[in-house]
Amino acid sequence: MPRRGLTRELVAGVAAEVADEMGFDALTLSAVAQRLGVSQPALYKHVPGIDALRRDVAVQAVEELVLAIGDARQYRRGRAALEAVAVAYREYAARHPGRVAASVRAPALGDDEHASAGARAVGVLAGVLEDYGIAGTDTVHAVRAVRATLHGFVVLEAAGGFGLPESVDESFDRLLAGLDLALSRHVAKPS
Repeated sequence: MPRRGLTRELVAGVAAEVADEMGFDALTLSAVAQRLGVSQPALYKHVPGIDALRRDVAVQAVEELVLAIGDARQYRRGRAALEAVAVAYREYAARHPGRVAASVRAPALGDDEHASAGARAVGVLAGVLEDYGIAGTDTVHAVRAVRATLHGFVVLEAAGGFGLPESVDESFDRLLAGLDLALSRHVAKPS
């Protein structure tokens, strides 16, 4: 019988905390079970295995990111929107490094919940890109560029990859200025 009060959502929430502390790649069922004070086999009543647990953390992370970047974008346009979304992403990554690592996982085929969360995140970024006149299939390429740029920066920052004494905040500001310039000059690939 499932432990009273233990749900798949609660297990995923605890798994997200463990991922933030240990790293997403180090997430295990035994660590989550230990944190919950249950045996590992007891988790199987709520989640079928580590792949499902990682998927649940990914969905939770994407949904949290949608809220964070969506709130940041609200009432802003153009560069102000880009900067607000980027800062919100960076702040989320600093607070939740394991979750942000999980958030980059693409949904499995047929996983409508995960795909829907991902589509909402892409929708926020697409709204920012519309301000730059980027639309249609160009949006996909621009979203990928923005995601890769922001994620690359936050991963390097979290890993201590910016060891030189110059301000990391200034580097981030310059990165955003360059991204703004690139998006402003975006030219669709000729057919």
